[in-house]
Amino acid sequence: MRLLVKAGHEVIEADSGAAALERYGAERSDGVLLDVSMPGLDGLHTLAALRKIDPEARVAMLTSYREKDVVQQAIKLGARDYVIKPFEAARLLTAVERLVR
Repeated sequence: MRLLVKAGHEVIEADSGAAALERYGAERSDGVLLDVSMPGLDGLHTLAALRKIDPEARVAMLTSYREKDVVQQAIKLGARDYVIKPFEAARLLTAVERLVR
């Protein structure tokens, strides 16, 4: 996430879906990046729970999962973007800029 810090963004990290929900509940972020594969609560379940906490939450997925059904489910749950790893720096920065506008 050094790339985001270098671009002037404040980055708050969480090591699991549950921790991400807790952090978001404590301090709402301008944007959230979630991986589909996370310890405990996976990214799709975290996304669904996050949208219940805040229906306006701005979320993008940042993951190596390329399966069409996973991408579609993330978008259906409210993800605004889906960035596949490995990614170009410009692609991630574009996704984040769209989230925080």
